[in-house]
Amino acid sequence: MPKRQYDLIAFDWDGTLFDSTALITRCIQAAVADVGGTVPSQRDASYVIGMGLMQALAHAAPDVPPEKYPLLGERYRYHYVRHQHDLSLFEGVLALLADLKERQHLLTVATGKSRAGLNEALRSVELVGVFDASRTADETAGKPHPLMLQELMGELGVAPDRTLMIGDTTHDLQMALNAGCASVGVSYGAHEPDAFHALKPRHVAHSVQELRDWLLAHA
Repeated sequence: MPKRQYDLIAFDWDGTLFDSTALITRCIQAAVADVGGTVPSQRDASYVIGMGLMQALAHAAPDVPPEKYPLLGERYRYHYVRHQHDLSLFEGVLALLADLKERQHLLTVATGKSRAGLNEALRSVELVGVFDASRTADETAGKPHPLMLQELMGELGVAPDRTLMIGDTTHDLQMALNAGCASVGVSYGAHEPDAFHALKPRHVAHSVQELRDWLLAHA
């Protein structure tokens, strides 16, 4: 077995472990329409995935006045909750996480979801106890600010050079860069991988199987 290079592996949630990118994009578009804003394109709506909810909605709907942001958030949650149980982990994720646990990596989640939203997702996919720690956008600074990763590293006592961030957006990879950590991008989520290379990920995986193979060989 190759020598372990990283003690802590931090995963983004939506679009990296959880197959939710298309639903989130549609919910953003529907919420903006509900409050009378200009509906963002699929590309613009998916770009904001990974940010904190209100930061994302404000970016996706620049013509919606700030006084309507609470309503915008309510409408997003309304549309998301109606379909959240239709979602699941990407195929192969459970086996990947089990392999990493067997190699004694510390596994964490660093996500733009809310704490309530992440807890619900963890219950719905039976992942309680798999992750050693997690941070959500509503309890610390949102991506790409490095605080989320810094808090996880501090809690678990791991240095930046022993930490690897895995995500499907430039926000994830920029956060890793800002925190002094290595990163791996995945191309099957919200952002096109052409934008990843400037952020110097160690690898870009095009499937969960490819991600697993790379991690077992290099992480």
